[in-house]
Order: sequence, then C-alpha cells, then structure tokens
Amino acid sequence: MHRRPGTTAFARPQSPAAKCLHLIRLRRARTRPELIEATGLSQPTITRAVTALINAGLIRARADLAVSEGPGRPTTPLEPADFPAVFVGAAVGTSSTYLGLYDAEGRRLRDLDLKIKVSEHEDSDFLEHLVAGINRLTAGVDAPLGALGVTTSGRVTERGIVDAPNLGWHGVDFAGRLRYHFDVPVTVSAAVPAILGSETQSANLPAAGDEPPRTLALFADDSISAAVTHATGVTQLSSLPAPAPGPGLPTTAEERLSTQGFLETVAAAGLGTMSLEDAVSRAEHSRELRALLDERARLLGDMCAALIARHHPDTLVLAGSALTADPRAPRTFAKTVRGRVGNDVELRMIPGHREIVVAIARAVALDKLLRDPVEVADGVTAAA
Repeated sequence: MHRRPGTTAFARPQSPAAKCLHLIRLRRARTRPELIEATGLSQPTITRAVTALINAGLIRARADLAVSEGPGRPTTPLEPADFPAVFVGAAVGTSSTYLGLYDAEGRRLRDLDLKIKVSEHEDSDFLEHLVAGINRLTAGVDAPLGALGVTTSGRVTERGIVDAPNLGWHGVDFAGRLRYHFDVPVTVSAAVPAILGSETQSANLPAAGDEPPRTLALFADDSISAAVTHATGVTQLSSLPAPAPGPGLPTTAEERLSTQGFLETVAAAGLGTMSLEDAVSRAEHSRELRALLDERARLLGDMCAALIARHHPDTLVLAGSALTADPRAPRTFAKTVRGRVGNDVELRMIPGHREIVVAIARAVALDKLLRDPVEVADGVTAAA
C-alpha cells in the first residue's frame, strides 16, 4: 500500500485535521481561534479541518458552552466525541504478548496477556494465537474495530515486514496477514520507534518553523535497537556502533549486548547457564559475573555516547532489562555516557517492562487514527 510522504508509523500530525485532533484530544486547544494560533494555519483551513472531524464523529462542538466575547459569533468549545470504534494494540515479547483495547481517546477498556514463547512456534502458528487473542479481547464489545497495531523486536519495514532473529522471524509479512484477517488499517512497528511514538502522541505540536526537541531511544533487552525523532516523526536506526572488540567475542551489538548474547558470554566464560535475573543475583557473590555485568553497562554507554555524537539529541530515553534488571547498571551506564559526552543530554529511564509494553501497545493501536483520522473514520463508516 502506498503511503504519502510523512505518513510512516508515528509520524507527527501532518494534515490540518490530524493537527486539530491532536490538539483537541490533548486539551491544548479547544476553540477555532486557539487552533489557528497553535497551528499557524489559516481560518478557512481550520474551519474545513474542524468540519471534517465533526462530520467524521471524532470531535463535537459544545454549543451549550459557547461564550460571547464581543461582536460576531460566539466562541464554541470543541472536544473529543464518543467515536463508535475501538482500537487494538499488541506488544509482542519473547515469552509474553500484551494486548490492549482502547477507545479513540486512548483510554484502555480491556487488556490481556498471551503467555506464548514465540521462538517455539512457527510464525504462522503464532499469528493464529494472536488473532484468537484479538478476537477474545474484542468479544462482546458493541463497537467495530477501527484499526490495530503490533510492535515487535528486531526491524520492521514500512510495509510491515518483520525481521526479528531473537523470535526466529525473517521476512514475515505480519501487516498483510493481519489486514487479511481483520480488514482494517494495520500498523506494524519495532518496539523502539513505538517508545518514541508514545511520547510524540502526548507532546505538544512544535510552533510553525520551530525544530521539535530531538529524542534518542535505546531498547536493550532480548534485542538491541535504537530510534531517533526528527522534524516529521520517528526513524529506527539501521545500524548501531559495534562494541569494543575482545578475543573470541561477538562483534555486533545485537550478538554481544542483547540478553541472549550476554548470557552466551557468561556461559563461554565457564560460569554456567542461567537467566539474567540469576546472573544479577549471583553477581553479589561472584566477581566474574559482576565484572561482566559492569562491562555490558559500560559498552552500552559507549554505544549511546557514539549515537549521541552522531544524532545530537536533547534527551536519551532508556528502556529494557539490561538497565532495569541490574540495580548497578544505570549508574555505570550514566557515568560512561557523561564521561564521553558531558551533561548536555538529559538521561531518562522507563523503569519497568510493564510500563514499556503498556505504552507501546497504546501508541501502535492509535497510530493510524492519529495520522489519518478522517480516513480511518470513513473506513469505520463504510464497514458499518
């Protein structure tokens, strides 16, 4: 499916209707004059966008709250309407997949967890489990499905083709398969762009002509990936700096710094086979394990320092068990980054796995609606 420029996953609102919906949904602007001021768009453009959103059922005018401020027409507040559709977001994890059901304002209506170890299933089998989970989540809901989204590890093309080696997926067309099953707009994204997408969906629009703040995100867990925001949206980085070489050690960030890669390094050092949680616990009494954990945190810090020097972000957002499972890792990581690039970049960590999956499932569920609100609303109407 062809996408217009600027409409890739988690793009900032581009169309007048998308900008108006964004501001009204976040209560950053409630009247037409406020929308004109916030967007820099002309009065006729805002009028057309607001009319389209009202006709689509996404917003409503509150004539009962109109305020007269001198000659001319009263100022009528606008607010989100009770749009008659629901949206599903799925965050696929190595051993558990989170599903959330949302209304058009992003309020969570239901959720459930599918306890499935993905790598033990063929991709087609996992898809059947996912479809069954979505059907279970929406069962009995008196509203059509407006759109759905899925996040996963690895890399995802703009067409929704997934390569996630840690899940055993190579060239999997998840977007196409889900459209076949549900016949609604589908967004498939890697997890790390969705982390930034969640933030841009709740952030104010930059003023006309202003460059929005740039944010870099690192996801360090069962896979390693990074993404950066830019003027029009979010881009996953195609390559990551290689960690410092060592004799007999893997040379890529994914092979060496992912949880699987780290645990393979632990086993190769003769320290046994264990989980990351076991390694952190045993490191209290093992200098060798403590040294390996510290080295992982330092190497992640070195990698992020190189990315900061390349992309010049204002903020670095960190997520994943590499930094949350080990209480000492954040301090070691931050000391490494500060030693390389100074204190100009704000460091912010998402504290736990649950917070990540909830945020990215919501972001990917609403992605298509927030980019193309009138198109999604028209699709819901046509299917009714």
